[in-house]
Amino acid sequence: MGKILVVDDERSILEFFEIFLTQEGYQVETSEFPEKALERLHLQKFDLLITDLSMPSMDGLKVLENAKKISPETSVIIMTAYATAESAIEAMRNGAYDYLMKPFKVEDIRRTIRNAVENINLKKENKKLREKLEQTDVGLKRFVGKSECIRTVTDLIRRVSQNRASVLLWGESGTGKELAARAIHELSNRADKPFVSINCGAIPENLLESELFGHEKGAFTGADHSRVGLFEAANEGTLFLDEISELPLHMQVKLLRVLQEKCVRKLGSSIDVNVDVRVISATNKELDIECEKGLFREDLFYRLNVIQIRMPPLRERKEDIPLLVQAFLKKSSYEQGKEVKGVSGEAMEKLINYHYPGNIRELENIIEQAVALETKSLISASIFPDKIKGTTPRSYVEVEKSTGIPKAGIDLEAHLNQYEKELILNALRLTDGVRKRAADLLRISFRSMRYRLSKHQIGHEDETL
Repeated sequence: MGKILVVDDERSILEFFEIFLTQEGYQVETSEFPEKALERLHLQKFDLLITDLSMPSMDGLKVLENAKKISPETSVIIMTAYATAESAIEAMRNGAYDYLMKPFKVEDIRRTIRNAVENINLKKENKKLREKLEQTDVGLKRFVGKSECIRTVTDLIRRVSQNRASVLLWGESGTGKELAARAIHELSNRADKPFVSINCGAIPENLLESELFGHEKGAFTGADHSRVGLFEAANEGTLFLDEISELPLHMQVKLLRVLQEKCVRKLGSSIDVNVDVRVISATNKELDIECEKGLFREDLFYRLNVIQIRMPPLRERKEDIPLLVQAFLKKSSYEQGKEVKGVSGEAMEKLINYHYPGNIRELENIIEQAVALETKSLISASIFPDKIKGTTPRSYVEVEKSTGIPKAGIDLEAHLNQYEKELILNALRLTDGVRKRAADLLRISFRSMRYRLSKHQIGHEDETL
């Protein structure tokens, strides 16, 4: 209900408030001495302070003034038997929530205190809301950019963060999949619980089961003590399984059991331990195709792929490159203790026209290297590696007629993706937008067709073109 401190030099008044407010469900403390009351305010948090206006050692306005300095969140009600319009106005002007006059009417006291406590609770709720919004900024502020595709990603992150469904992050290396996973965790109601990550391709196969599920002492040679696995370590929080496509088939079976049963069993143990973990996985491979090849279990794929978020490569969000450059420039300059303030126009043009096979991670590395080498306050194009300096604006690309390949090189993956998209759209046109027929025309499975439609962001409006 609320915690209230009452200050009055009349013992009978204090006894009345102690009995009345306790019956109303409030926690109550009282004091005859303003100085001692302020000391308590230093040591404890009170929602409401009710103080008499006229007291021998310190008047209520002085108590109000000191209380606001000690605990600005505490609301104050002034009470007096000698009320005047001037004293009421002064008290309200100095921050009092309300004013009570002696002799009291019980209903007036009840209503005034109830209103004060409701106002306090409203402030607390507003504070929580502000903290939640600030938390949202923390979770997403690392996503630099204004392109439509990155706005789509951040919007999806906001929406999926509020439920418990498994999320699959798909995208090329360096597109920020772990960043997205952390943002989902930070925006969720699990934010104050552990975020645990593991790269499934970086752990030796013979250690992976112990790493995920833990082991008992003596479970295998070298297991000289018990160990908690990552699922238990992430209990009530989030477990991020990076490079999930690298998980061996026999481990895929065990992971599927954990996701279905929501419990783990340590190596060397016969006891199941319940776990409450949200799983976010990531891959740079097309898991749908891996399933067709027999390299990934289809039932596990459906468990992990409840919600899929595609992380766009940097070449699809060129308009974000200047913003990313400035962010990485600021970060690298600070870390290296240098005052590099920007990049030249020519340097920015080179950066925008580069194809970035390593995506955002590669751009950050390029800027970090340039800051380390640059001796001036502005990064020039000459400081870049040859692969960057060799890029030229598309309108000035010289094409070797015999091969059709630009002298500066070509982004093969981007061209293949574009060609694949055009073939899919043409197949949909020929089949009047019927996906199954289009898949048959392209000699791929319907599941593979669905995956490619999602990959190229081809929606219903595109199918009948």
